Amino acid sequence: MTVPSRPVRRTDRERRFDLRATALFFVLVAIVLCGSVALVRVAAQMVESRPLWIGSLVVVGLAVCYLGRSRWRRFSAARYARRTAEVLEEAAERASESMESAPPLVRDPQETAATVVIEAPVEPDYAVLDYTELDADGFEQAIAELCARDACQEVEVVGGACDLGADVVAVTPDGRRVVIQCKRYGEDNKVGSEELQRFGGTCFTVHEADIAALVTTSDFTAPALDYAQRCGIVCVTGAELRAWHDGTGPSPWESVVFDA
Repeated sequence: MTVPSRPVRRTDRERRFDLRATALFFVLVAIVLCGSVALVRVAAQMVESRPLWIGSLVVVGLAVCYLGRSRWRRFSAARYARRTAEVLEEAAERASESMESAPPLVRDPQETAATVVIEAPVEPDYAVLDYTELDADGFEQAIAELCARDACQEVEVVGGACDLGADVVAVTPDGRRVVIQCKRYGEDNKVGSEELQRFGGTCFTVHEADIAALVTTSDFTAPALDYAQRCGIVCVTGAELRAWHDGTGPSPWESVVFDA
């Protein structure tokens, strides 16, 4: 009697473990799982938005399943899951083989050899700066940069409509608070005593300055210099500003020496 034999599936004994194919396999599995989760979320949102319509679809689906239950008996979840895993594994192996067989990319050596140029920080060119050509805001900023250049800390430009006479404030290297008012005037327009008096009324009492200085691009009148000397305000003329700028003259705070 002849016994019918069941078809035997051949196995490849020479098949070896491939890390890249295995990784691609798990990537594909993850994509399938993410797609399934997305479908579940969409279904949940549809149930919340249209429960009556979804309920009708569920009833119809259950009826179809009941009518075709004889065919569903042939369904094997394990078999289909195994078949799906095999398909994914084959796809991963093919992708791995295609990656290995792809020709290597050859780049032009001139493209890969990149030249890195590190530019030095741009320092302000104090040597060519003409303060008379600056506007009021630019002049205040230039004075603040001079203070920062000479190792002052906490340098701020505070000039404005309600500055009460202070345009630049800073802390000198020896810890004194300096308050500077900036006057960008022409050579024929000197700073008068009234401007010194307005500055003198706020620099010490309001701004709590240890050193108060008025810096101008022009000069001071004799009454203004007299008032400044009596109140302890440092007056920096255009020529003295140029010397400070060039490093041949003292800064405003270096002109004030406190008695020990």
